[in-house]
Amino acid sequence: MTTEPIRVEGDFPVYFRYTVGVAGEKFFREIMENGRLMASRCSSCNLNYLPPRIYCERCMSRLEEYVPVENEGTVEAFTITHQDAEGNPLQEPVGVALVRFPGAYGGLVHRTIDVLAIGDRVRAVFKDKKERTGSILDIKFFEKIS
Repeated sequence: MTTEPIRVEGDFPVYFRYTVGVAGEKFFREIMENGRLMASRCSSCNLNYLPPRIYCERCMSRLEEYVPVENEGTVEAFTITHQDAEGNPLQEPVGVALVRFPGAYGGLVHRTIDVLAIGDRVRAVFKDKKERTGSILDIKFFEKIS
């Protein structure tokens, strides 16, 4: 019997299907159908979670209430990437920001069209309703609010 781990060199491509679950379904359906952001609400802790989840991480209550979240937020972190996820060069650099929203715990990471700084105010720009598919990409980008 071998007790040493066996090491195999090479690539191991992994493909998977991600299911969004109950809270994610509500979140993406709201974006697709109404072009707005929704958070799940814990009335015990007085917290709104964005993206939504089905249990409160603080008190473990089941979250079944959803509330709309203002479509404008604040840049918490920002970077510009010159490569895609596989490390290939992009034709044009892409801005990516972590945006936090008033009254919501959490935030969204998404593309931007402007060069931003931490603290900048931004708003989500949604695709036209007929183009939406129920994906995070139904948000085209975040734009800076002048």
